[in-house]
Amino acid sequence: MRKDRNNVKILPMSLVIRSARTGKKGERKFRIVVKEKRSRRDGVSIEVLGWYEKGKNGAKQIDKKRYEYWISQGAQPSPAIEKLV
Repeated sequence: MRKDRNNVKILPMSLVIRSARTGKKGERKFRIVVKEKRSRRDGVSIEVLGWYEKGKNGAKQIDKKRYEYWISQGAQPSPAIEKLV
């Protein structure tokens, strides 16, 4: 998180909750992250909220309290994350 001259925390302007790919080549594993809208898919994130695996079992784990917190702060979930949650 950046700070201005007066040492005050500056939150990014436009936040999104979306997935970031992780794991080995060919595996479909993703982290659910909060990041700036203009950042790369696998770039630096502000916070990791959970994970999920695409496939047969569709395992997932999401921190609901933190998810609700970021929604209250103005973060917009991507369409895929809305379906998942």
